[in-house]
Amino acid sequence: MKPMPDGTRRLPDALIVALALILSAGLVWLVSGDSVLTVIFLAAMAVFAALAWMISHRRTPETEPEFAQPDWSVTVTAIDRPDTAVSVTDRAGRLVCANACHEAWFGVASAPPRLPVDDASLECLADATRLVWREGSAETEVAGHHGERWWVEARRAGRGDDFLVWRITPVNAADFVGDLVRHLDGKLGRSLAKAGIAAALVDPDGMIRAASTGFAERAAGDALADMTGQDFVSLLTQDEGERIGWAREGGRGSALVLYHLPVADPDLPVEPDPNTTPSLMLVVEAGQGIGASAGGSAAVPHLEALLSQLPLGLAMGDRDGRLLFANPAFMRAAGREGQAPPTYPTDLVVREDKRALSEAIRRFAQGPAMAGDIAIRLTTQPDDPVSLSLAGVRGLGEAAVLLGLTDTSEETRLKRQVAQATKMQAVGQLAGGVAHDFNNVLTAILGTCDLMLMRHTPGDSDYDDIQQIRANSNRAASLTRQLLAFSRQQTLRPEVLQLPDVVADVSQMLRRLIGEKIQFVVSHDRDLGPVRADPTQLEQVIVNLAVNARDAMQSRGDGSGTLTLATRKVSTTDVRAMRSEIIPAGEYTALIVEDTGGGIPPEHLGKIFEPFFTTKEQGKGTGLGLSTVYGIVKQSGGFIFAESEVGKGTRFIVYLPVYHVAPGSLSDSAPAKEEAPVSQWAGGGRILLVEDEDPVRMVAERSLMRQGYEVTSARDGEEGLVLVEEGGQFDLVVSDVVMPSMDGPAMAREIRKIAPHLPVLFMSGYAEEQLRKEIGLTNAWFMPKPFSVQQLGEKVGDVLARTAKN
Repeated sequence: MKPMPDGTRRLPDALIVALALILSAGLVWLVSGDSVLTVIFLAAMAVFAALAWMISHRRTPETEPEFAQPDWSVTVTAIDRPDTAVSVTDRAGRLVCANACHEAWFGVASAPPRLPVDDASLECLADATRLVWREGSAETEVAGHHGERWWVEARRAGRGDDFLVWRITPVNAADFVGDLVRHLDGKLGRSLAKAGIAAALVDPDGMIRAASTGFAERAAGDALADMTGQDFVSLLTQDEGERIGWAREGGRGSALVLYHLPVADPDLPVEPDPNTTPSLMLVVEAGQGIGASAGGSAAVPHLEALLSQLPLGLAMGDRDGRLLFANPAFMRAAGREGQAPPTYPTDLVVREDKRALSEAIRRFAQGPAMAGDIAIRLTTQPDDPVSLSLAGVRGLGEAAVLLGLTDTSEETRLKRQVAQATKMQAVGQLAGGVAHDFNNVLTAILGTCDLMLMRHTPGDSDYDDIQQIRANSNRAASLTRQLLAFSRQQTLRPEVLQLPDVVADVSQMLRRLIGEKIQFVVSHDRDLGPVRADPTQLEQVIVNLAVNARDAMQSRGDGSGTLTLATRKVSTTDVRAMRSEIIPAGEYTALIVEDTGGGIPPEHLGKIFEPFFTTKEQGKGTGLGLSTVYGIVKQSGGFIFAESEVGKGTRFIVYLPVYHVAPGSLSDSAPAKEEAPVSQWAGGGRILLVEDEDPVRMVAERSLMRQGYEVTSARDGEEGLVLVEEGGQFDLVVSDVVMPSMDGPAMAREIRKIAPHLPVLFMSGYAEEQLRKEIGLTNAWFMPKPFSVQQLGEKVGDVLARTAKN
């Protein structure tokens, strides 16, 4: 029975119709008494009742409800949410409507599934679209081009299921971490705390954003303490052995191991930005877990003990780039001998190389086992790159990469010495060229002054002025001689001598130079070997070094101090022990000049031998003293080194090779008997003067003509050769050495083919010894520039006299 609205029961419709038929048939039988008629009536009524029931239960088509045209602005208002992008698309994928959040995030031109996301996410959206049309709903996660993450939900809707409704929600990493910390703060966190594990969420600036109760208990001693906003690093401490512990325990607690987990989805196509990504810091007691060492050591103790004894610089790092161990050789090669290893290997290199080294360590530690090298610049020597070898290792616990560094300090020192020697050689060549050109100018000035003085007598108004010009010219000539000495192009008169004898000759003069406040100490070794050098130039070396030492001591305090002048015997064994690539093995006699002045700063020590470099005040030094010393020593075949320490003094050591006389040869110490001096020449003569510098040629021509010589001048070697080829008869050729087109020696060789016995007098600002080796002519003489009129006349007369005598 069907219930009525009022709660009563109603008979079924079929039972009611059956009862009506039975009552009707009963009335017909009572009235007619004919059973056949009653049966016929009952059958007819049954047929009519069946037809009526069929007609009454026939389903009539439902009338479609009428709906008004949609007002999408109302829909947009209904779906507007500040934290979710909602949009509706049709079967053609067209955007029907979207809320303001969708428009702000993706723009109205981007309808799902064509959102501005990466390629992998576009494929996920295409799969979700097919699934939602087939199943009615779908979900997926997508990523943007800049690391954004969204959760996408799609539902099929509409009267004909012709529309898709999209809901897009951003995936908030901070919320994820907050949920994680809340879990750690609950039962899971308390369980981990019992095992010595605490957790904290740390922002990139090092401040704690959230922490578990276990972390608060260990860090502050109170599980309910609010750790928000506290500095994470300040809650920990690290001793000299790189052992990390809780700061509140004062180093008495267990050692800790920190695990750094960037809070970022590992499926992200880009690396998380360390400047914006928070980190989950797990603080674990060392020695926890299966396979942990008893003392919490990160590397195998036996391996550390082995590596520490090796002379090779070796270190080990973990997969996070931390330095687990470094042996003393490694720290010595890094320029930090005696210091504790830093936390990260990148602390050893300059800022520009930190990123490259960090990426290399991570690549070798986390990838397959392999080896390679990388060039780095250490903070202790940023100007000299060194090679760091890396090798991935496996099976040593946390140790994942082996670092190798070789001590290159000795190699670097030798490179600097060679570079300094090369630079000094180049500067010397430049100085020699400048001095040569300047000597031509000085020759013209001095010659002109001499010619003018011949027309003036003392007391004339111009006489003193000319003498002043001549004096200044001679002073300039002295400077050029110093430049030539530095460039090893001056004229030397070497002799075989003993250094103590030279020191004795200048000792009295040095005592007057250094003053009474400075103590002068002289000492000599026994059995010193002889050296071959110009005694005059060697005296200049000693005087220059002594004067510099005096100035260094006088500029400090009361001007007192000690100047030590010593000679030492240096054997071949001593040279080998020096392990110097500059000094070849052999026997030397050393000259040592040592003072107790203020010393030379390291940044100046490599420049002291350069010309015009000086640390003295302006007007108190030319900067040519030490450069002259350097040139004389090098031209004599020796070596000079400077050792200095600021505040303690300076030591100059000059090494001169011991001179060995070959058996059966004459020693230079016993020179051949000098020739008898030639009487002054007064016979005149015909002279061919060849000089490319017009002022020098004019002065030389006038001075020789005043002394009675017949002079024929030529501007270069070719013109001089033509004069001889055309039949010119000359008693002497006076020629410059360096000239354009054809130089003096080349011209002299061609002239000798015509006049084999014609003597030649060369004029040059270069060293006589060097020129004689290059020229290789007999019956040739040499006169250095600059020279005076009197010197030129005397030299020409001397050559003509010797030629006439021979």
